[in-house]
Parts: sequence; C-alpha cells; structure tokens
Amino acid sequence: MRKFLSFLVIILASSMFLAACSSSNESNGEASSGDQVVIDFFHRWPNEPRKSFYDEKIAEFEKLHPNVKINVDSVLNDSYKEKIRVLVSNDDLPDIFTSWSDTFAANLVSSGRIMELNDIMAEDTEWSGNIIESQYAGFTFDDVTYGIPFTVDGKAFFYNKQIFEEHNIEVPESYEELINALDQLKEAGYETPVVEGLTNGWAISHYMGTIFDRVIENDVLLKDYNIETGEYTDPGYIRGLEIFKELTTYMGEVSTAIDHEAARNMFAAGEVPVLYMQFAEVGYVEEAGDVEFGFFNFPAVEDGEGRPKSLTGAPEGWMLSKNAPPEAVEFLKFLTSEETAKAFTKADGQLNAIKGGVTEETSNPTSLEAYQIILDASDSTPWFDNAVDITIADIFMRGGQELATGQTTPEEIMKKVQEAAAKLRNQ
Repeated sequence: MRKFLSFLVIILASSMFLAACSSSNESNGEASSGDQVVIDFFHRWPNEPRKSFYDEKIAEFEKLHPNVKINVDSVLNDSYKEKIRVLVSNDDLPDIFTSWSDTFAANLVSSGRIMELNDIMAEDTEWSGNIIESQYAGFTFDDVTYGIPFTVDGKAFFYNKQIFEEHNIEVPESYEELINALDQLKEAGYETPVVEGLTNGWAISHYMGTIFDRVIENDVLLKDYNIETGEYTDPGYIRGLEIFKELTTYMGEVSTAIDHEAARNMFAAGEVPVLYMQFAEVGYVEEAGDVEFGFFNFPAVEDGEGRPKSLTGAPEGWMLSKNAPPEAVEFLKFLTSEETAKAFTKADGQLNAIKGGVTEETSNPTSLEAYQIILDASDSTPWFDNAVDITIADIFMRGGQELATGQTTPEEIMKKVQEAAAKLRNQ
C-alpha cells in the first residue's frame, strides 16, 4: 500500500510539473495557435513600388507583433471599386482597407458596417493629432469620423517648361488663355498639344468634374450629386460638355486609342507639351523621362458660375470594418505613423496627410511645389466618379468617349443623365 501511495505521489508531482511547464510556455508566447490573430488587409496597389512597400510594412508589423498574421489582397483601381462594393453588401469586409473620401466613403458608411473612430482618435491624440486636420473632412459624416486620411492629391495641368519658354507661351490663367496656348502650340508644330488616355473613363470624369465645378454653382452641384435630389437640369452641364468636347479637338486621334499611362509616357518623353494629371504621378513622370515641368490649375472659365480656384482632388485613407480586432486598430496607427509616412513618400513620391511626412528630406522641389498647391487651394472638388452615383458617372464617362469621336452630343448625354437621375430619386 505504501509503495502504491509513493507511486501515486510521483505521478501527481509529474503532472503538476508538466502543467506548470505548459503554462510557462504559453505565457512566453510559444504556445497555442489559438492565440494568433489574423487581419485581412485589402488595398489597390498590386503594382510597384507600393506593392513592395506594403509587403515590407506587413512583415515589419508582424515582427513587432508575433501573434499577428496579416493576409493581404490587392487589385487595381476599377476592380477595387467593384470588389469593395460587393464585399460591403455581403457583410464580408476585410478588417482594414483603403477608401476614397467623400461620396465613396459615405456609401460604405451607409452600410452600417464601418467602424466609428471618434473614441479611438480621442484616446490617442498623439497619433490622431499628427494628421492634417483639414483632411479628415472627407471621412467625417454627421460629426463621426470613419476613415483616417493618408495620401493627399490634386489634379492640375502638367506643362513642359522648355517648350513653353521656347515658343514664348504664357502659363494660362483663364480658359480662353488655355485655348490660345493650345493654338500657339499647334502653330509651333505640335499636332497634339494636349493628350489624354480617353479609353480610361475615370480620366474623362476628372475633366468633367473640374469643368462642372468651374461653370455651375456649388450649391447646384451638391444637390445634383445627391441621388435623392439630383436633377441635372442646369444649363451649365451642356456648357461643360461643350468645353470638354472643345478640348478633345486638341488631343488628336491617338487619345481615343490609348490609356492614361500611355499618355503620361508621351508627356514624359517630351512628345506632347500638356497633360492633365494627378500630383501622385510626379514620380512616374520623373522616372519615365527627363523633362522639366511645372503645373497650373484648370483655369477659370469666363462667366462661369462655379468656383474659379478650387482644386480637384481628395485624400485617400484607411477604414476598418465594424468587427475588426484591436490589432487591426494598431495596424492602422502603424500605417499612418510619421515614420511610415516619411518612408512612404520617400519610396513612392506620393504626398501624404501626416504632419512631418512631406519634407525636403523625403521629397523633391517639384513635389513640394505640388504639396503647397494642395495646402493653398481655396476649396477641394472630389473626384467626379466618386462624387456621383456610379450609374450617373458611367453615362458621363461613356458620353465623353463618344463626344471625342463625334458619336453623340451634349444634349443627348444630358437626356440620359436626367432619366437616370429620375430613376434614382424614385427608388
């Protein structure tokens, strides 16, 4: 009996020792896979240099947080818009994902599946206060912020300084002066003085959104861009489409056959003097060619009833799904930290909304000039294809392509737009 009791004591002592070892291993983070947190991360940059940048940041964050595994997915611009809409409608949003601001963000927020960030921002003001305050507006609805701005951007005409100087062409300050400058360039031998990739509908929409903002009162645009009140009956839309049509006559036949990237490469090679581009493309132009270029905003339109000095562009940022884990919040802060912002602009050239992220050390004089234009703009106009319902945007984008080839008229386009707007109002 004594032998049996001694054996039992040994067995119990061994069990307690093994349990203690197991507990110790778990506390040191060596144990169960059940402790691991998976974050689903979705962005729209499967191409370089951003793909590698975010892959490196994921690896860096995972190293700092051994219990976190980040699954990443990425698709390009138009496919991203389609996929994120499907995901939000199916309640299958990733934990953290990129989003445009304004109407695009508002549509996602209306699903009720986006995390409110006010409390998170208030609890960590050292982080949230280091983001340029004005950039929050595009992600804030009814005083609730749902997204953290990261990149900032604007749209302007890039022009070849050497060509303009050689032919004594002044930088235009009005639409009439822009047309005169394009005429002078044609006389100087440039058959295509301004180029655009008209196979890309979004590039057309950026033109139209800016033009409408020049010729139509802002209150009218705000009413029309709302699907519940939009009518699109203001005569400024016809005039705006006529202006776009006039500009396409300077773009040559090549513009109806190429995309925006091809147009950008033509500008970078010095083949065409003018191209309407985003400041985010400065780095691409510098990498693809060796031209000295400057910027001018889309000029004021004579007798236009809109805003003559607004800048088309908006921040882009990050959103969290409503059910994202706390580790996704930490990853959001990591992605929008000053350290990440500096590395991002240095690697990619894109301007960002983080204080201290754009400096002489991280950017070049050309990008700093563009950054100042963004900060100094009187107003901002959101990207048109994100500002209006996709049904309306598609009609304008397809209509713009047909205007360029002479297959439709401004009046025919607006008839279709008005019919679509009526259906949206009555839904």
